[in-house]
Amino acid sequence: MTDKKSLFVLAFKDFRDEEYFEPKELLEKAGFKIFTVSSEKGIAQGIEGGEVNIDFIIDNVKVSDFDVIIFIGGPGAGKNIDNKNFQRLAIEAVKENKVLAAICIASAILAKAGVLKNKKATVWSSSLDKSAVSILQESGAEYVNKPVVVDGKIITANGPRAAIEFANKIIEIV
Repeated sequence: MTDKKSLFVLAFKDFRDEEYFEPKELLEKAGFKIFTVSSEKGIAQGIEGGEVNIDFIIDNVKVSDFDVIIFIGGPGAGKNIDNKNFQRLAIEAVKENKVLAAICIASAILAKAGVLKNKKATVWSSSLDKSAVSILQESGAEYVNKPVVVDGKIITANGPRAAIEFANKIIEIV
């Protein structure tokens, strides 16, 4: 067992359920203590109907209290790409040499925070929507079209199908 603490960062509304619940379960089995933060207190809602009790409001979080910061995707994360509080967590995680992870569209939050410059990373995209790939590239990241990409202490994944591999990489690196 471990006494590692993980902080999941998610949108209060419309996070991607499997990107939260699958990694959370695997990290718990590996002995991680799980904490969840969002922009509001209360019960966050996933797009598939999952509910998560929010432990902290994002403004009150100290990155130094955690071993890994994990950004969860989904349509709600897409609305937080330019959110300065979300970006602050990513910037502080890198400054404090923490493991930083993002799945799906949430990788674009890291890109906008400037922490993916000169890093390899992946992000959600589809044949009709490559806007998140453009955000990574415009921010100086090297986009890699793989399910999970690790560059140093930064782990990115491209969507829900990569959630288990994503969680296993977090456990391996932390």
